[in-house]
Amino acid sequence: MQPLTADDPEDIGGRRLLARLGAGGMGVVYLARTTGGALVALKTIRAEHAADPAFRTRFRREVTAVRGLTGPWLVSVVAADSEASEPWLATEFVPGPSLMEAVDAFGALPVAAVRALGSRLADALTAVHAARVVHRDVKPGNVLLAVDGPRLIDFGIAHAAGATALTVPDAVMGTPGFLAPEQAQARAREVGPPSDVFSLGCVLAYAASGRRPFGTGNAAGVLFRTVHEEPDLADVPGELQAPIEACLAKDPTSRPTAAEVAAGLRDPRALLARGMPEAPKEHWLPPAVLRMVAERSARALDVPTPQRAIRQPTGDNPAADPASSPAKAARPPTRRRVLLLGSAAASVVAVGGGATAYLAAGRGSTHGSGGALPVHTLGFQADLSGANKADGAAQEHGARLAVEQHNARSGITFRLALQTIDDRGEATGAEQAARRFTEAKVSAVLGPNTATAARAAGSLYQNASTAMVPISLDDDTLTPSKIRTLRVTRAPDSYLALPLVSYLTSVRPVDRTAVIDDRAAGWTGSNLTNAISQRPPHEGTTSIHPVAADSDNFAPAVRAALAAKAQAVVFSGTSPERAARCARALADAGFIGPRLGTWHIMRPAFLQQAGTAGQNWVFGTPFTDPGNVSRTFQTAYHARYGAAPERWSPEAYDAVGLVARTLERLGKTAEIGPRAVAQHLFDVTYQGIAKTLRFATNSLDPNRGALYFLFKAKGNAFHFLGRYDQVK
Repeated sequence: MQPLTADDPEDIGGRRLLARLGAGGMGVVYLARTTGGALVALKTIRAEHAADPAFRTRFRREVTAVRGLTGPWLVSVVAADSEASEPWLATEFVPGPSLMEAVDAFGALPVAAVRALGSRLADALTAVHAARVVHRDVKPGNVLLAVDGPRLIDFGIAHAAGATALTVPDAVMGTPGFLAPEQAQARAREVGPPSDVFSLGCVLAYAASGRRPFGTGNAAGVLFRTVHEEPDLADVPGELQAPIEACLAKDPTSRPTAAEVAAGLRDPRALLARGMPEAPKEHWLPPAVLRMVAERSARALDVPTPQRAIRQPTGDNPAADPASSPAKAARPPTRRRVLLLGSAAASVVAVGGGATAYLAAGRGSTHGSGGALPVHTLGFQADLSGANKADGAAQEHGARLAVEQHNARSGITFRLALQTIDDRGEATGAEQAARRFTEAKVSAVLGPNTATAARAAGSLYQNASTAMVPISLDDDTLTPSKIRTLRVTRAPDSYLALPLVSYLTSVRPVDRTAVIDDRAAGWTGSNLTNAISQRPPHEGTTSIHPVAADSDNFAPAVRAALAAKAQAVVFSGTSPERAARCARALADAGFIGPRLGTWHIMRPAFLQQAGTAGQNWVFGTPFTDPGNVSRTFQTAYHARYGAAPERWSPEAYDAVGLVARTLERLGKTAEIGPRAVAQHLFDVTYQGIAKTLRFATNSLDPNRGALYFLFKAKGNAFHFLGRYDQVK
């Protein structure tokens, strides 16, 4: 919320202006008060747009359409003047946050809350469609959350059903990621009520999982996936998948009506069968979100005294400018004004003409006034749909849980928000993500999780002085000396020999170690081979037996290792399938001594293809066991995602904690921006649930004892042995 400027009128249509809620290319949104004392959000259209006859016709038509809409889950239009020189429209003032803001801050909503949200939004759309209006832009940012239920807002691109479009032919109207296929392909004649139902399905998928069903990134890519690919509902709870999938049918005629969606989501038989009665209006949101709504509603009760910003003098004589006089100067804010300036005005959007909201979490650090907590946004960038999507999803889950738990704590001095972009592990997607995050001035970026993406994004983050904090990535070509804002939170593969040598020295001491040097592993494999050769376990000897990259036959290398009287064998490769072939060759040769590898081959494919030959293999890793960390974390993770924590999720949780600790320190000493965060990450020691994070110069502290771990293959799983220097 901003003070009124010297150019803003005192009132519009008899409604006194109190403050600016936002401004854009279309016009200005004000907080105003009626003669009866009610607060309204009042949107004006700039004169240059109103001068366009087609635009004014469209605005007049939309005002006529939406003024007739009524319903408990719709924001009512209370007044409008489509014939004024600057047309305006006023709606009810709703002080609650948007759905997008709530999900960014606290993560996905519980199943019962999604059912309540969906049924009530479907009721709203039923009323909209009954009035022969199509909303066309149903998205999380156009859903406000109130204590008694959601409110559907912003009919700025709404059309009366069957009306002739006044927009540019073949223009895509709406928000990519929440558009129906017919909207994505600009098939205007096919856009109708089923299009809103498709968008509702996207909104519910987002609310239930915290992720957009057609991904993020380049708009063209999102639109292509909307038209040609199935939605990603992997993180949507099972009982919600069927109703959401029905909404997301590609064929508009196959989608249910809004009324059918509402009935299906609130069907008492379906709900009671699962032991979940529909949430009462006053308890439909989880406690953390409900607190946010209640806080903002309480602050909104204190109406501000109108204030105006001082306009800079236009000439050499300040007295010549009327805004410079004492009568026009901005007065210090009163307590009543301060309280409201810190309220949820950020989430208020006026209906009509495509009005946009001032989004509280749209910038890296957004400071409220008078007790409103600032919101620091973290970016999360990873491959969420490509070859590395499993690790990417696990990291997002851990990061989002950390954000939610931070925001739910009492006594915090700021809130966190998490914005996620799927870069698909590709250079183009990574560059687009980096540009979006740096333009938004996020406090720091977690990720990427592929070398290709990190190389593409690294220079952009460096130029913007934004910390890039990879969680699982290790690439010898990426160092803080090349990318000054790189802050890697995992131990590098260059030291992976350390836990293996320790095991063969202290746990299963051997004098003769053989390395099956898989040349297909490239630098990672050769580095491991060289390290074990230079520092043999137990101060013994090491023999090296190479296997060509284009060969699948490990038997000759195994025979050579046994001929060298090896007591233990280390496999240097990174392919689970090739490791399984090596394991079978060792078993066929009758070798039963210690067999070791690295985390790269710890995949189900190794256990499946190696069979009994893969049992009792030992692996060195830079990550801990997700099931062996804080019980609080495990319980919260399972409650949040319905599954046990996955690999890299504790490390992502810790990465958020590291940035949050840095923000806490900066809050006492400096204005917080991306540059300050990147610089001060080096000064922070953070005791995480996986390990202690502490930097020395440009890398993690060289005391790496807590940075590597050991696992053993048993049955159909990899069992945690412990921190490598504590395994006995």
